[in-house]
Amino acid sequence: MKNIFILFFIIIISIIIIAGEKIPEVLYEARFYEQLKNNVVRCDLCPNYCVLRKNETGICGVRQNIDGKLYTLVYNRPITIHVDPIEKKPLYHFYPGSRILSLATVGCNLKCNFCQNWTISQTRPEEVQADYVEPQQIVDLAIQYECESIAFTYTEPTIFYEYMYDIAKLAKKNDLKTVLVTCGYINEEPFRELAKYIDAANIDLKGYSEEFYSTYTTGFLEPVLNTLKIAKEEGMFFEITNLVIPDANDDPDEIRDMCKWIIDNLGSEYPVHFSRFHPNFKLTNRPPTPVKTLEMAYNIALEEGLKYVYIGNVAEIAEDTYCPNCGKKIIDRSGYLIRSIHIKDGKCEFCNYKISGEFE
Repeated sequence: MKNIFILFFIIIISIIIIAGEKIPEVLYEARFYEQLKNNVVRCDLCPNYCVLRKNETGICGVRQNIDGKLYTLVYNRPITIHVDPIEKKPLYHFYPGSRILSLATVGCNLKCNFCQNWTISQTRPEEVQADYVEPQQIVDLAIQYECESIAFTYTEPTIFYEYMYDIAKLAKKNDLKTVLVTCGYINEEPFRELAKYIDAANIDLKGYSEEFYSTYTTGFLEPVLNTLKIAKEEGMFFEITNLVIPDANDDPDEIRDMCKWIIDNLGSEYPVHFSRFHPNFKLTNRPPTPVKTLEMAYNIALEEGLKYVYIGNVAEIAEDTYCPNCGKKIIDRSGYLIRSIHIKDGKCEFCNYKISGEFE
């Protein structure tokens, strides 16, 4: 596998390489909305269903009613573009060891008070100086930097749906893979349409109770569960991340119920990452997640029958991949470094067991 023994240094691509062009004053009409009476619109992209009068902007901060039509304010306006190791998404079973061009715009439709990227997700377009980067330029950058895939990540890609969709279509034409890193707060119709052009996803299942979602976010649990089920129906490969927050979603019974739901509704083959919380944004009165809590969640998931379980944001703990059949280590990791891999044609080299995911 290409560059498999090389530690990927994160290459920060300054958008200045494309900047210098004056941003055209061109509005881009949004998709998935309804025009109501008196120039009012309702956005149907996500379960927030924002009803907006003239000049009002949705919860996401980037979709605005202008003269009775809904427009996206971030099309062609990324706030960040990086080259990352794909493990950073995190995706552990999708072309491990490869590099991925990652981008985001400002904004988010789910206001989590513990957001780890709040400096961009909670920012509005008028508060930053974004550059002008067209979809084809994104694809060209991925090719230039020898990336095998493009990731829509960092904030919430749902809110820059039109930009993401057009990039993903072009990526397909250029034999690039596409990755969606999402909170899963999106309605069925737009998600199914997007799924045609997405190869893999990491879907953030933030907790397993409506109480958690109503306390720590502005959303609800049920739409996220529905997104997970649709992803499976659409044949999308995905991994699940659960950020474990002390005194919020770390109850062992809740974690066990979540693992049971995953197995009953999705199956045991989808990788699950239990990630360590660090105090951030508005939730600074909690300590980082104790390692023993993460190990507890890890053990519960294995007890319930999940085959691929990982611990994130903690070095050197539960980051390797083991064959569920013979128990041998088939991917040896150290952070983002892949030391060795023993998967051939998608199967364990030791026992020929089919490993969930996509591999070179």
